[in-house]
Parts: sequence; C-alpha cells; structure tokens
Amino acid sequence: MNSKYKKEIANDVVYHLEYNAERSHLIIPEYGRHLQKLIEQAIAIEDVEVRNKAAKYIIQVMGSLNPHLRDVLDFQHKLWDQLFIMSDFRLEVDSPYPIPSREVLQLKPDVLNYPQNYPKYRYYGNNIKYMIDVANKWEDGDMKNALVKVIANHMKKSYLSWNKDTVKDDVIYEHLYELSDGKINMLDSSESLLNTTDLLRTNKRISNKIAPAGQPKIQSNKNLKTGKSKPFQKKQ
Repeated sequence: MNSKYKKEIANDVVYHLEYNAERSHLIIPEYGRHLQKLIEQAIAIEDVEVRNKAAKYIIQVMGSLNPHLRDVLDFQHKLWDQLFIMSDFRLEVDSPYPIPSREVLQLKPDVLNYPQNYPKYRYYGNNIKYMIDVANKWEDGDMKNALVKVIANHMKKSYLSWNKDTVKDDVIYEHLYELSDGKINMLDSSESLLNTTDLLRTNKRISNKIAPAGQPKIQSNKNLKTGKSKPFQKKQ
C-alpha cells in the first residue's frame, strides 16, 4: 500500500503537535513563525553558497511582507539587520552592509538628569522663573521695563488660569519681587496690569480651543424654537 494513503494513528499525530509554550521565542514577532523557521534552516546549511542564496531568498520574503517600504532609503539595510537579529547573530553569510553586533544593539543611552524644580508658586511655571532670571541680567532701560511688564501680565494670566477669583496687581508685584530675589521692585509702581475680565475671557477662549472634540454642545431654548414668538399684548 502506498505510504501516502496510509492511515495515521491518532496518538502519533497528537504527539507531533507543537505548542506555543514549547516553541522558541520569536525575536521579531511581526514576521511570524514561518520566517523564523526559514532562518533556522538557513543557519543549519553547511554550504556557504547555498546559505547565501537562502539568505537572499529570506530577504525577498521579508521585503514582500512590507511592499510599501521597498522604495524607502536604506530599507534593504534594515532588512539585513533584522535578518541577523532574528538569527541571534548565528547566521554567517555575505552581507552587502556592515553586520551589526550584539554589543552595539544592547548599548543604552546615558541617563538624562531631568531638572527638578520645586517653586513656591507652581501655577506660574518654570518659564516665568527663567524669564525673571533673564530680566535680572539686563541693564536698566526701556527694554527691561517692557520685559518686566510682560512678565507681570503673564504672571497675572497664569494666576487667573488656576485661581478664578480676581487678583490685585499688588499681589503680582509682591510675587515678582519675591521670585526675583528683590531685584525687580514694582511695589510702588503706579502702572496697572491688564484687566482681570479680559484675561479671564482669554483663558476661557484658549480652554475652549483645547477642549476634546466630540462633546455635545448645550443648546439654548432659543435655538430649539422653530417659529417666531408672538409679542406680548396687553389685555384691554
């Protein structure tokens, strides 16, 4: 009887099943299990020429899985790098590009020390403190006075964005004097900052622009009326 049509034993079929828990780890899961097996077969090839042909064939298969990236610059270089990575750097073939090493890929960038500032008035932010430090370095004159006034108005705007109540200009001047270490003194100034109503209107307009889309808008009763309302007539 032909072995092709030989009836298989159920126990033998179950015995040869593969479970994910028993399979090797996929280094790049996007390419799938079959491509990983092709690379393992290419590693086991002893003939160098046949192994190089197998590697080029695998590169073509990888490129066919991402056809939209074929015209991208250095896309072939990326495919060859991924081929060596998925082979766990055990594949010895001739590559048209420099072969990556495990040590280079495992290098980690240096840790960046994030500046930790704990200002007393956090609602002003760190940028205000930076602007105040810059203003302290300027020479006295019209330019410095204009910059100080801009800083004070921005401080008042930031104050009102977190504290909805009105704030007097004297409070802003005191905070500016404190944050500048006493170098900017506007306590006795007769100049007035921007109006609180205008600043609150500006903050409201900005908050409406950054509000998430898709929220239902509340319609007034005036928009719900389809007909014109009749004027009130006095009874005689």
